[in-house]
Amino acid sequence: MKIKIIMLTLCMLFCTVLAEAKTPKDALDFFNRYTNYANTYNSDLLDLYSPDAKIIREVVKPTGETVDIVVPTRRYFKELKIGQKTAKLKKYKNKYRNIIAQEIPDGIKISAERQPSKETYWLKMYQIVQETDTGFKIKEEMMQTKVQSFLNHKNKGE
Repeated sequence: MKIKIIMLTLCMLFCTVLAEAKTPKDALDFFNRYTNYANTYNSDLLDLYSPDAKIIREVVKPTGETVDIVVPTRRYFKELKIGQKTAKLKKYKNKYRNIIAQEIPDGIKISAERQPSKETYWLKMYQIVQETDTGFKIKEEMMQTKVQSFLNHKNKGE
């Protein structure tokens, strides 16, 4: 009888853990919140990032060649706070399409195409999100950009 009770308890515990496991659908819900925060200039946007997030801007040159620029997290946070004010004045928003979330070994990868305000082209982007005690956090983010001034930041620190 004791074995049955122990087995039943373990089964219930296992089922509870499975029910709480975050899925790609949960990650898509997180991404929708991210999009809403970004497009409404919500200062809580920064709370969606891990404090040591890897931020990559893949600059698409006019020739089509790409160059990856890794932006230090602290600098990115500082620039994002400033950029939100300018974006709000210009009513800048991004649209996303072909949004896919898939499990990977170190979290869930959300991939999409991004269209900046007033542009006709679409650019690649992805985020790797990981579950924490307080919900998903962006651990890595890559966004393509045609803004060539990012090239001035190559090999620069904080």
